[in-house]
Amino acid sequence: MNIQEIKDLMSQFDQSSLREFSYQNATDVLSFSKNTGSVASSQPATPAPVVQEVAPAVESSVVLAEEPAAPSAPEVAPTVAAEGEVVESPLVGVAYLASGPDKPAFVQVGDSVSKGQTLLIIEAMKVMNEVPAPRDGIVTEILVSNEEMVEFGKGLVRIK
Repeated sequence: MNIQEIKDLMSQFDQSSLREFSYQNATDVLSFSKNTGSVASSQPATPAPVVQEVAPAVESSVVLAEEPAAPSAPEVAPTVAAEGEVVESPLVGVAYLASGPDKPAFVQVGDSVSKGQTLLIIEAMKVMNEVPAPRDGIVTEILVSNEEMVEFGKGLVRIK
């Protein structure tokens, strides 16, 4: 696989809605991920361009990459049935449940919270943004894990 083919794949991946992409043949291994921050990794065993196999591999990998997304939808559906108001993410970033790795979590399931109390922190562009409780209540569910990448509007915590 030559550098131009890799650049073309990177460009197509960057413009797609896929979060991860992997390609492997007898001589090359190529992985892209928007989740971890690494853009591309190529480990050629022996330099041998495979131009005709690149496009079919992309199409088959796209199908495989989209399949794991389908099972995650049923996992989200049962959480909607739980009691309480969902506090949604106000921005895109990385969610932190504690102020530091060796610090206790801001809140846990069963904790009583008051309006304005910090539920968690979302880091976006090296800025730590506190997510406050919108009202008094009891935390019935924490919908994200520590250091999870969250999108705008994703449910973070459920308060009853």
